[in-house]
Amino acid sequence: MGRRRFRGRNVNGILLLDKPLGITSNHALQKVKRLYRAAKAGHTGSLDPLADGLLPICFGSATKVSAFLLDADKRYWTRVRLGVTTATQDAEGEVTDERPTDHVTEAALQEVLGRFRGEIQQIPPMYSAIKHKGERLYQLAREGKEVEREPRKVTIHELKLGAVNLPEFELEIHCSKGTYVRTLAEDIGNALDCGGHVTALRRTGVGPYSSDDMVTMEQLEALEKEGAEAVDALLLPLESGLMHWPQVQLNADSAFYLKQGQAVLVPNAPTDGYVRIHDLDGFLGVGEILDDGRVAPRRLL
Repeated sequence: MGRRRFRGRNVNGILLLDKPLGITSNHALQKVKRLYRAAKAGHTGSLDPLADGLLPICFGSATKVSAFLLDADKRYWTRVRLGVTTATQDAEGEVTDERPTDHVTEAALQEVLGRFRGEIQQIPPMYSAIKHKGERLYQLAREGKEVEREPRKVTIHELKLGAVNLPEFELEIHCSKGTYVRTLAEDIGNALDCGGHVTALRRTGVGPYSSDDMVTMEQLEALEKEGAEAVDALLLPLESGLMHWPQVQLNADSAFYLKQGQAVLVPNAPTDGYVRIHDLDGFLGVGEILDDGRVAPRRLL
């Protein structure tokens, strides 16, 4: 009789990992999953190896809400170097262009930043995971190929200038999903007629989560030696990633029909958008308000 394969612990919750520099998001995920000895885990949006910071990792049932965190707004801190453009739009790429920056002033920089606030159009970089005819753009880029990319609409809610030591400066950014900070840096540089690239990038917020509650890999490794209870104590509840949505309370009858996949009418419910659904026993999952005002199940736990 063959030995039974170890499938891992049934872990549920969300860990706010401070992803270290120099490794991929998937490498960080696999390392954390091994530390937890977890059966199931996934992350909520990749960070480049050059970037560090907030990477929420969802365990078990929490993977059902990970898609909603992928769609959430993000916050970043970045340092930009003007005058040098690279193939990857960051410090890891080959230099493709160098231009003088003597004409750039802080006042000119502030004026240009104003053009990038609000809804803007971005052309996704070649070094990205977007697919073109079934192939990842970064795979084509590594083969020396460049394909036409359609501009995408993104929203820059906040673009705040930090320390300035030209030709370098720092930015704090609050943006919608799908925003490429590397592309934003290069576009700002091009608007200043000198180009630019990202030299450092840190994610400081995802949806309702901030960097205040992050855990480093070193902290995890130290706690893991104390046992499963020590690392499990770091996990946030599934609902914590959705606390910016309104809550809808169902009675027993409405909860029964919703669990069967039916939309239900709830008095005083919001008029649109996503909601957190509760019944008498607690959190049920995610719902969406239909045009007729009923609450439809979207992701039940």
